[in-house]
Amino acid sequence: MQALQLDAINQPIAVRDVPTPTPAAGEILVRLRAAALNHRDVFIQQGKYAGIKLPCTLGSDGAGEVAAHGENVPADAPAVGARVLINPGLRWGDNPRAQARDFVVLGMPDPGTFAEYISLPAQYIRPLPAHLSFEQGAALPLAGLTAYRAAFTRAQVQPGERVLVTGVGGGVALLAAQLCAARGAEVWVTSSSDEKLARAQQLGARGGISYHAENWVKTLVQQAGGTFDVIIDSAGGAAFGPLLDAAAPGGRIVFFGGTLGNIPDVPPAKVFWKQLSILGSTMGTGQDFEDMLALVTEKGIVPGVDKVFPLAEGEAALRHLAAGAQFGKVVLKIG
Repeated sequence: MQALQLDAINQPIAVRDVPTPTPAAGEILVRLRAAALNHRDVFIQQGKYAGIKLPCTLGSDGAGEVAAHGENVPADAPAVGARVLINPGLRWGDNPRAQARDFVVLGMPDPGTFAEYISLPAQYIRPLPAHLSFEQGAALPLAGLTAYRAAFTRAQVQPGERVLVTGVGGGVALLAAQLCAARGAEVWVTSSSDEKLARAQQLGARGGISYHAENWVKTLVQQAGGTFDVIIDSAGGAAFGPLLDAAAPGGRIVFFGGTLGNIPDVPPAKVFWKQLSILGSTMGTGQDFEDMLALVTEKGIVPGVDKVFPLAEGEAALRHLAAGAQFGKVVLKIG
């Protein structure tokens, strides 16, 4: 089969002929039809990720069709020919509050989804919601799981609450906004792009503002009619400080990334006097994944797909994602 492999740090990914996997006992072989990119893939290519082992087939997100079953696959597993997607969080463990030490994300060191086939234990192969195409389905797993756990398992977003999602062009942030709006929250967003703000409103956000605007917190709070019960962030860095001012008394700030680096100068009084909860979150449990799929199916949520590239143009897709201009997910079409 063909697969996109990374051979060395700071080198382009390239198509290679590699052996097609054979499903072991309890595994399902999936013929992948689409795979989505994540910033994780860019970070691995740049050498900015822990425990890098190369060469490796990158890719955490995928959707396709069941090609074969290994022995002893559970009776309720998706049948051969069924449309499926992949839960990319492997070996979470028994503690729902935090992942086990051997938890990994699919796509390094385990071979990932930038390939024609993949074989995984049956528990990670789930039915693709019927209203989604393969490309839309591939855009859902990692971003949807991360967004769902941050918003609902960790921050406990409730209907009617005022929620702020920062950096809405990213795949996780966009899905967080969509999921919260679908649950009845009042969602507001930030971005550096007026176009992205407008598109977010088309998908359910009440409004938004550029985080480059002067006094953006004060302006947005006025527009929204008050401070925010929940703030969902992935940037961290110096941009985190203003979020303390945007948070309502008793509010929750949850973050799942740190693209702007470490958080400097957080005044303790702003946290303890406002009774704020600051929460970390990443990926999610198998139950989080099932609950996310149920919400997506019930509300007919469609993940945003920014651009689709053929598998052979995987390096161009990575460069498009690294440029940061996307709105939603960048996807590879396979076969």
